[in-house]
Amino acid sequence: MARILIIEDNMEIHQMEKDLLGKSGYETVSAFSGTEALIYVEREAFDLIVLDLMLPGLPGDEVLKKIRQENNTAILCVTAVDSVESKVKLMKLGADDYLVKPFHYEEFLVRVEALLRRSLSSASAFASKSEALTFRDILIEPDSRKVTVSGTEVELTKKEYEILELMVRYPQKVFTKENIFETVWGESYLPEDNSVNVHVSNIRKKLSAAGGAEDYIKTIWGIGYKLSEAGK
Repeated sequence: MARILIIEDNMEIHQMEKDLLGKSGYETVSAFSGTEALIYVEREAFDLIVLDLMLPGLPGDEVLKKIRQENNTAILCVTAVDSVESKVKLMKLGADDYLVKPFHYEEFLVRVEALLRRSLSSASAFASKSEALTFRDILIEPDSRKVTVSGTEVELTKKEYEILELMVRYPQKVFTKENIFETVWGESYLPEDNSVNVHVSNIRKKLSAAGGAEDYIKTIWGIGYKLSEAGK
């Protein structure tokens, strides 16, 4: 489940965004000022930040600059100013996208979904190719695409490997089938497509056959999959 930080001081708009994102299956965290938002960003990890520019105290553009100094989380800016100069300034400061008030509910959700897909794809594509990844007794060596379980090598297909690597890079994330399919296959997901289920099932069997456990990947019913800590 993607985690989204909402930074908005207008209670009506804030609640509307929170309700829309919650109904779409996202986890939200609320901040009502720039200072409060920066505290959250420093302490917690988010998949997306929705940032209003008209904030009390520290203005939104300053919040954007401070976040971008140390954080690459995708940021959707919400602004009441519809001018080319304002939009150019936002993009130069590091915004990934912007939305002008008033906006339609559907456009808001489409932009959120697009940024989340782009963020996942970018993270998978540009993550270090040499740093080894570990989860429980699984070791992944990205440069050679080698996977071992307690020292025993596991032969995975290209797509199986990419799914497992994606999940191990983000061990706390709940991945929807759409997340996995659009990141690994690079195509739009169709609900009737069973490819993700089949590949996850194959990964489970191969990890277990190599002498590992059978519970590395947990099914989150109605949502998708996430990695499972031992005994959980």
